[in-house]
Amino acid sequence: MRTGLDNFLAAPPPAVHGARLGLLMNQASVNHEFHYACDLLNETFPGQLRALFSPQHGFWGEQQANMIESPHTRYAPLNLPVYSLYAETRRPTNSMLADIDCLVIDLQDVGTRVYTFVWTMLECLHACARNNVRVVVLDRPNPLGGEIVEGPMLERSFRSFVGGSEIPLRHGLTIGELAQLLNTEEQIDAELTVVPMSGWDRSMLFSRTGLPWVPPSPNMPRWQTTLLYPGQVLLEGTSLSEGRGTTFPFEVIGTPALNPDQFLAAVRRHEHPGVGLQAIQFQPTFDKWRLQTCGGLGIHILDAAAVRCVSLTIVLINAARQLAPQEFAWLQPPYEYEHVKPPIDILFGNDRLRTHLSASVPLGPDELSDLTSYDEEGWRDRIWQHLLYDNRAD
Repeated sequence: MRTGLDNFLAAPPPAVHGARLGLLMNQASVNHEFHYACDLLNETFPGQLRALFSPQHGFWGEQQANMIESPHTRYAPLNLPVYSLYAETRRPTNSMLADIDCLVIDLQDVGTRVYTFVWTMLECLHACARNNVRVVVLDRPNPLGGEIVEGPMLERSFRSFVGGSEIPLRHGLTIGELAQLLNTEEQIDAELTVVPMSGWDRSMLFSRTGLPWVPPSPNMPRWQTTLLYPGQVLLEGTSLSEGRGTTFPFEVIGTPALNPDQFLAAVRRHEHPGVGLQAIQFQPTFDKWRLQTCGGLGIHILDAAAVRCVSLTIVLINAARQLAPQEFAWLQPPYEYEHVKPPIDILFGNDRLRTHLSASVPLGPDELSDLTSYDEEGWRDRIWQHLLYDNRAD
């Protein structure tokens, strides 16, 4: 298959002809041979590339999460400025765009609402519309495919930098499709061109694309991590370790107070398709419970297409809270530039998970379904006109 970057270089759209270019990218913005998008654009459009922009975690993906900002820097091989959009501003300033006619965006999204790259793109759409700068988004695969959607839907009052629009937690769209949706629904009216992929269909998980997986952020080391991330990212709103500081972030969960065998037994009272669970101990080297031995679970992918991780993580949080209530806590803000609402609420998209589990009421199949439900028909009606791919590859 060919990414949007491949197709862009082979047949550049009119928006870039003779234009002064900016490029939003990071270390995962590569072709099949691991050549960086900025170098490829410079070769194809000599003299036109004027500035680079980076999202959260920095140009090289070296910074950790949650308000650990990246400085502005330079890309030495091309002697170009790199403007960080995860620093004192998350939206390009007028001066950053002053020497640019067209901003090209080439980022690998992971298919989950709370991943900030999409919201950086949204900020760029706003800024470019106000500065009469054209936008070209180079599409890349949603590693989770484009068929399965998991709720809940974000409620408008819980908008933040981990959720800038009312979309489901696992949304099932590519970054190019999201660009079109956001540009329309938010009434931005940026001059937007999306360069689609070739050979991708909605049933394809990342393993079927034939593309190399380059971690788009420091805690997304394997594409399989993305299968668990839509649920496990909720742990960032709790005292439970999500595995940061281990070699398997988002694939383990635990705290020092948990007994792994009891934890496993409690979680196994529910069915969890597509995964195997293992009682383990682990010791994070940084972040929560640094250098302390945690009892918990390892999560193994057995059937990638069957994984429904949002319900799994809700069960995990509930069981851990019941087994070790003295150590469990909902973390307090600030979190991703939100200083009032609890992190778990902006991650989940509403306050119902926190209030339900805090009430210590039963968590059965009906309650799980209610917590994760969303308006499926309404979502389909919103997105159909923005879909670029069907269930058959080109």
